[in-house]
Amino acid sequence: MRLIAARTHTGAAQATGLEAAYEHCRDLTRREAKNFYYGFSLLPDMQRRAIYAAYAFARQADDIVDSDLPPAEAAAQLAAYQSALDACLDGEPEGPVFRALFHAVSKYDIPPRHLYELLEGCRTDITCNRYETFDDLRDYCSQVASSVGLISIAIFGYRGGERARRYAADLGVALQLTNILRDVREDAERGRIYLPRDEMEWFGFTEDDLLAGRTSREFRHFMAYQTGRARDYFRQGRRLLPLLPARPRACVGVMAGIYGAILDDIERHPAVILRERVSISTGHKLALAGRELVRAVAG
Repeated sequence: MRLIAARTHTGAAQATGLEAAYEHCRDLTRREAKNFYYGFSLLPDMQRRAIYAAYAFARQADDIVDSDLPPAEAAAQLAAYQSALDACLDGEPEGPVFRALFHAVSKYDIPPRHLYELLEGCRTDITCNRYETFDDLRDYCSQVASSVGLISIAIFGYRGGERARRYAADLGVALQLTNILRDVREDAERGRIYLPRDEMEWFGFTEDDLLAGRTSREFRHFMAYQTGRARDYFRQGRRLLPLLPARPRACVGVMAGIYGAILDDIERHPAVILRERVSISTGHKLALAGRELVRAVAG
């Protein structure tokens, strides 16, 4: 009887530890994921917790490479983080994020390769601060953003097989391209320019123009090209929505809607990205969440 009681107590302690781990991930997500959080709130409880764990894992990796550490130290910390992921996937998670992630990976059969792809993209941020062509940039976007989309649909469930995975990857690229345009000045001040160098040269828009905040006809044409391409990726990525269950469909619809609205603002007023980061109001985000939930329920 005492052995049974001890086992029951251990199980309860483990459950409490897991709950605390998920709460930690939720708090981190609520604090940091200012755009994604509104979409996540529409998910069923278990899927929402799993998404929090995936986001927290990605956020911690991103924080390593954005911490202004010397490259060698950042690379060492990221290598240690990857070793922690190895241990997690071997059933020995350390810390709240990895405890929650291990549970989510096990429950939803998340392909581990997507977690490693994300870390490879973060590693690229340490070693690369310019992109010669869009093909190079798209590879980076696939690592840091399409990987997250593929993790997400593993949690959500989907139909359509490879077609759905392709659309999820395209939507990830769309979101990342929007991020790049939104954050272009901030990134440039940190020494990173995520704009294809050959296209900048083609349109006659230089790094000096970017850093000086100079606008011109060449800049406007360059931006029209960039926003048009991001819009094409959104069109492809939105084809994922009918292949998802209702509440995940609403979640993804909100995230696509928020970033689509940011892209709309950049398209209308491209010069603003050379001065500040574009954002949309909380009220607008809530309205998008309500609209997408109604659409998902009706559809």
